[in-house]
Amino acid sequence: MATIDITEATFEDTVTGEGIVLVDAWASWCGPCRAFAPTYEAASEKHSDATFAKLDTEAHQSLAAALQIQSIPTLMIFRDGIMVYRDAGALPPAALEDLIGQVKGLDMDDVRQQVAEANAARDAEGQ
Repeated sequence: MATIDITEATFEDTVTGEGIVLVDAWASWCGPCRAFAPTYEAASEKHSDATFAKLDTEAHQSLAAALQIQSIPTLMIFRDGIMVYRDAGALPPAALEDLIGQVKGLDMDDVRQQVAEANAARDAEGQ
């Protein structure tokens, strides 16, 4: 599967669905972004069971700001609507493959429980 471009209009629907969604926040002027692009594209071809999206931070500055993107490239990975990974910096092919494998291996029931517990603790602190 090739990569898809996401915008303010398509971001939420793209990342909140079932399955794995990788989002590469990039800009055309960014050297590390251009260096990472072939690695990301190759992974998208290898992992047809995941969605590989690209967010042009220059064209969609308000979305990049809402996501608090401060360094690019930034890679975010969502699984079943939950962000399970976010970090800035270009990854080499082996590291990206390892990361995708780890996300595929997650026990999502456990992840949902951890999210619920963290939210409950945050809510308790706010009272």
